[in-house]
Amino acid sequence: MNNSPFKGYSKVNEAEEIAFRKKTRRRLLVIALSTILLVGIVGAIVGTVIHKSNNNNNKNNGSSSSTNGTNNWSPNSIIKAICTETNYPDTCFSSLSSFSTNSSSSSNNKFDLPEELFKYSLQVALNELSTISSLPDNFINRTNVNDTRLIVALKDCKTLFGDAIDELNDSIASAHHDSWLNNIDDIRIWLNAVLTDLETCLDGLDEMSSNNNVLLLSEMRTCLQNSTMYTSNSLAIVTNIVGLVDKFSVIPMQHRKLLSSDGGDYPDWVNERDMRRLLDQNASAVMKADLTVAQDGTGTHTTIQDAVNAVTKKKQTRTVIYVKAGVYFENVIVAKEHWNIVMYGDGSTNTTVSGSLNYADGASTFKCGTFQVNGKGFVARDIGFKNTAGPEKHQAVALRSSADLSVFYRCAFDAYQDTLYTHKNRQFYRDCFITGTVDFIFGNAAVVFQNCSIQPRQPLPNQYNTITAQGKIDKDNATGISIHRCTITANGQVTARTYLGRPWKNFSTTVIMGSMIDGMVDPAGWIAWSQNTEPPTTIYYAEYNNSGPGAALDDRVKWAGYRPAMSDEKAHTFTVDPFFKGSRWIPHAIVPFDTSL
Repeated sequence: MNNSPFKGYSKVNEAEEIAFRKKTRRRLLVIALSTILLVGIVGAIVGTVIHKSNNNNNKNNGSSSSTNGTNNWSPNSIIKAICTETNYPDTCFSSLSSFSTNSSSSSNNKFDLPEELFKYSLQVALNELSTISSLPDNFINRTNVNDTRLIVALKDCKTLFGDAIDELNDSIASAHHDSWLNNIDDIRIWLNAVLTDLETCLDGLDEMSSNNNVLLLSEMRTCLQNSTMYTSNSLAIVTNIVGLVDKFSVIPMQHRKLLSSDGGDYPDWVNERDMRRLLDQNASAVMKADLTVAQDGTGTHTTIQDAVNAVTKKKQTRTVIYVKAGVYFENVIVAKEHWNIVMYGDGSTNTTVSGSLNYADGASTFKCGTFQVNGKGFVARDIGFKNTAGPEKHQAVALRSSADLSVFYRCAFDAYQDTLYTHKNRQFYRDCFITGTVDFIFGNAAVVFQNCSIQPRQPLPNQYNTITAQGKIDKDNATGISIHRCTITANGQVTARTYLGRPWKNFSTTVIMGSMIDGMVDPAGWIAWSQNTEPPTTIYYAEYNNSGPGAALDDRVKWAGYRPAMSDEKAHTFTVDPFFKGSRWIPHAIVPFDTSL
């Protein structure tokens, strides 16, 4: 890892509308409760604004302010109070101040204003990104056709812009549900993904551009500035609303969420009976596959990609693909329109997907993955993913997951540099095997590794190993790497210096808890991205209750952002349920997981 609007893909479709009507009675209850919550929120904000205003009057006039403080309320004062919590308050205020004239809302009643302002902020971000969505094509038209690396990066930007627009559309659709407060965690993760997409575009241009293209990269950064700030502000607003609800609501957040649940242990899109059957140790014997991949022609398809392409787009129920034993030499892309695929093999050493795309031969890090997952709700079990390019080819990804709610159980990821790209959204890995050298677990997802075997291997001469490189870019990102109850041991003979990770971005977040760390890990534990520069104080790196000869903390780095010890309470926030803000999306029956420390 070197340093035209698109239609949203999770809009409420016809089936969802039918379900929506069936739940009307419950929604009416939620609407009433949500109104109470919003009244509490606005009351708290207005109270704060009035209190500050009165204090200022006291300071300026030397006397108490008018007893008519409530008459000083205005939409602008509410906007200012909300924007104070954002990273770019001036941009926030200027973009939202036109709300009263541009909003389609029929009323600017102060009790509706925080909700309406948040929705408006999302539309502002979407409008800006839609305006610049043609930039990659425009830049390609200006680029020398022989500059193939730059063209690859610009094509990646086009894909990423489309993804970001989809995620903003998803957020807007969710925010317009009557019970939208129950969807805050989804909206936050999708806004995280938008910011990650924009940053990935810039990273790719930086990675693939030559010195002759410095001006183009600078121009793209400038063009993306407003989109980044608007999205960051929307994220801060919704994050602040969560805090206000928790603080001022008459009904705690967890009880409100139960009101929107249908009961049971699974989300609506999980068929519990099928999940329980798939957990069976002999899954292939007890569960009927919808599609079967077999190289000898005994299945429905001979390649994995053909089977994936045959899946109905945007399908709400599970499609099960069984991949028989064999080495499948192909690069597979699960498109974002292919939802809820369950793919299982005959074991991670028997069913293997193998490719060799890499940076040295002209592929970008974003697109060099042997297996690339974009469709939400993807589950893989008992499959191996390899990139055989070797260490000399530098970045060579075995698997990239950009899919929200993706799960990998008893899978193997085998490569050298940049093995596993946990790009964005929510991801869970259980009982997996991961090996590599430089930054071999990296990205900006909210990701938990549990009971996994993580094995650094010998890198190129003069290289050192870094297990993780987390890419959190915004203080409000609900992202990070949590390594829980894993083992970290050498893959063969490893003489190179080996570190638990290095902070890739300014808010990089990585914790290792309850894991066994072998002695090949350097006593310092961690290393800075730039070796002569201490990481920013905004990172969060921590260790908790680890064991093994490499877990000793005496000689660990002394960074301000590193915590050699966490309280039990803080460590618990990085376990599955609190870290994901609820684990109901993980199909318990196919993937066991621990919720405790």
